[in-house]
Amino acid sequence: MKKLKIATVFSGIGAFEHALDKKKIPYEVMFACDNGERELEYTQEQINEIIANNELSSEQIKTLIDELYLKTDRVNYVEKTYKANYEINPQDYYQDIRFLNGAKYKNKVDIFVGGSPCQSFSISGKRLGLEDARGTLFYEYARLVQEIHPKVFIYENVPGMLSHDNGKTWEIISSIFESLGYEWKLFKLKATDFGIPQNRIRIFVLGFRKDQNIDLESVNISSIPLKTELKDYLESNVSELYYHGEKGFKWITKPLSLKKRVSINGKIARTQAANQQFNWCGDMIFESIGNRVFSDKIYKGYYNGEYGVARKLTPRECLRLMGFNDDFKIVVPDNKMYRQSGNSIVVNILEAIIDSIIETGVFYEKN
Repeated sequence: MKKLKIATVFSGIGAFEHALDKKKIPYEVMFACDNGERELEYTQEQINEIIANNELSSEQIKTLIDELYLKTDRVNYVEKTYKANYEINPQDYYQDIRFLNGAKYKNKVDIFVGGSPCQSFSISGKRLGLEDARGTLFYEYARLVQEIHPKVFIYENVPGMLSHDNGKTWEIISSIFESLGYEWKLFKLKATDFGIPQNRIRIFVLGFRKDQNIDLESVNISSIPLKTELKDYLESNVSELYYHGEKGFKWITKPLSLKKRVSINGKIARTQAANQQFNWCGDMIFESIGNRVFSDKIYKGYYNGEYGVARKLTPRECLRLMGFNDDFKIVVPDNKMYRQSGNSIVVNILEAIIDSIIETGVFYEKN
């Protein structure tokens, strides 16, 4: 099989790239795109007006957008993480999907991956396909599929997208997928079915360009038995920085927190989220003190009749629970890494999806 040419939007920390790394599949990143949760002072209409008035080329548009984001004086921490872990030409990392011209990469991409935020669509009885989705980030993803014409696309989102707006959102999205010239199939996949002890369910759409003549009935994603628990992903030596003081300890151990926001020493992790470990939310670890000595800053108290200390998960532990190997470089502050991990995709699931795509033979030369 030849070296795969891939492209991603809403790229995050490169879960798809990491999946290829884990499987030792050679690949080249044609482009990646993520604004790092930053916002511009200008509206899309104002920027489009600047582009039109100055008749800017694709390269000039990229330069303009890069400069506008620089003027926000906010760091793109997602970009920092991505570039620390993957090789990419700086000119092929984009800050904003709305101004990315996919025509530049037409017929040059094997797999195109992305998962837009779920936004409301207005059908209004018009059934206009892409026109119905205009103004949403899903529109931009679909537009790029149309412009790039990749052999395969992978779209990921939360399962709530299927029922959003009483099913109308999915109705629109389905009709758009139908219009793009691809055969596609929907999967609903859970992390625990792929060897990761985390209660995380996501939907994935696999699309194959129709000229590839892929039999969708034969496309299946094989699950992996769950043989581990959360405790198997914990680091052996954890800094006191991650242990709770009195306020944090008492907050996470009170009944209301345990009912709604916190799990302590669970076997299966809660769904990792962007705000995990912030405001004492998510999975926590309680440890008996034993012979260890902790500083006075660490609160010692009782939980379930046992005397000990409590801590949050470390960024490395959160990455492990998303399927990232320990060779993944952490180059940003903890609060950024927690968000980036929680916003990512479970790598093990992507590995299984890659296997199912390769099994179709879509990337092998046909006689």
